[in-house]
Amino acid sequence: MRRTRAALSSEQLRIQGLQAPVEVRRHPAARRMTLRVSRSRRAVIVTLPMQCDLHQAGTFLSHHLDWVRRHLGALPKPVPFEDGAVIPLRGRMHTLRFLPHAERGEIGSVRCQEESLPRLVVPGSREEAPRYLSQWLVEQARRDLVRRVGFHAANLKLKPKKIAVRDQSSRWGSCSTTGVLSFSWRLVLAPPYILDYVAAHEVAHLAEMNHGPRFWRLVKKMVPRSGEAREWLRTYGMDLHCYGAA
Repeated sequence: MRRTRAALSSEQLRIQGLQAPVEVRRHPAARRMTLRVSRSRRAVIVTLPMQCDLHQAGTFLSHHLDWVRRHLGALPKPVPFEDGAVIPLRGRMHTLRFLPHAERGEIGSVRCQEESLPRLVVPGSREEAPRYLSQWLVEQARRDLVRRVGFHAANLKLKPKKIAVRDQSSRWGSCSTTGVLSFSWRLVLAPPYILDYVAAHEVAHLAEMNHGPRFWRLVKKMVPRSGEAREWLRTYGMDLHCYGAA
């Protein structure tokens, strides 16, 4: 799941009547202007040949505003962390309940007979609870990833140099040439077998720093459901980026 950032420069562009951020990238290999909507970042990205300027980018985008608005409109609506919001945790939907007057303690899942979904109870005020929840989710993701990375690495008699957990928008995991494994905290929102697959995928890169046939055979041996997990990420993965968004 490694990806190289090919753009050499990036600039911001404002288009009247378009609320989404617009990022303009100049790419040395680009022969024409291209346009896409990033589902994870909810942003419009225009890629230009090196010799093009912002005025040309703005004109190009203006000619395709209907296409851009249509694709932005198809994105899942943002789900901020607020009292009453419904978010997934390890693949199971929960209703957030903030307790403004409770002492800060462990966030917990509570099942209520009168409600169809379990509650995820978060101590703190409307201002404090979202930040506390975000920190807790990162900690939960780190705990799950450390456990699954440790399991797969031990089976292969390998050891990563470090495990990092961030809010990565373009990839679910990566493995550096120095053995540092990086993951998106949003994996803790997905079903557990998805996090396990990504953990195994990056551990496999410690043995095979490529995506060749031997690499995929190794991943399949480590995680028999790897094909199913990859399909889930292709179909639903980007939707995880709507949670916590403003």
